[in-house]
Amino acid sequence: MRQLEIVPDPSDAWALLRAAAGEAARDEPRLASQLNSVILSHADLAGALSFQIARKLGDGELGTMTVREVCLDAFAADPDIVRAAEADLQAVAERDPAIKTLLQPFLYFKGYQALQAHRVAHWLWGQGRQVLAFHFQSRVSELFQLDIHPAARLGSGLFLDHGTGIVIGETAVVGDEVSMLHGVTLGGTGAERGDRHPKIGKGVLLGAGAKVLGNITVGDYAKVASGSVVLKPVPPGCTVAGVPARLVNCPTDATPARTMDHTLADMVHDFVI
Repeated sequence: MRQLEIVPDPSDAWALLRAAAGEAARDEPRLASQLNSVILSHADLAGALSFQIARKLGDGELGTMTVREVCLDAFAADPDIVRAAEADLQAVAERDPAIKTLLQPFLYFKGYQALQAHRVAHWLWGQGRQVLAFHFQSRVSELFQLDIHPAARLGSGLFLDHGTGIVIGETAVVGDEVSMLHGVTLGGTGAERGDRHPKIGKGVLLGAGAKVLGNITVGDYAKVASGSVVLKPVPPGCTVAGVPARLVNCPTDATPARTMDHTLADMVHDFVI
């Protein structure tokens, strides 16, 4: 009798990841051992994610087993970290037309991997373990060319496309469902102290090379065009472009971070925000 094929629930990222790993192991036997150790040998996403972060960040100073123990401690203490990691996987699947399966972001996309390592570093920061948090941040910067301060607060369902050159400062806040491309900076405007970095609302799209500087707010579902320099608050649902950034249109696309629509209106207003 022909065995029925079990199709994973599209909303179950772990089941989809395991299914993709099993298929890849059959199709590419040379990677079967890696796929088994990283994904197939684990009972849940937390186990696989801790192993993946550890094998990337572990080095001669902090071994892989130690890194994995730290990750598992973080996941046990705050299950929302794993839930956010799953939402991030689903975000990549929804917004990146280049991926074939969830294997690509989980194993190979540095934006996704750096984001998950940051979540552990942020948990360490909240526990007062700042030295270890900075060690994680330093390793992420060395390996992935992203620099995210451990204290920065990042939401879930995020998509860091390509990832290279992203810089996020200490007091920055990024809402849920945000998409940002390579070269984005959420920074300060100088040597000021205290709360000095941007607050990015829900569902915002930050184009490649966009710079948002200072303790300003980019409202929910706004869009910042590639290469723009934003120095003043952006109203919710609006698009800004240019150096310095100017309003292009309000409202813009209702969900720009999901559609990844980088197009601009034909007319740009003649005032600076």
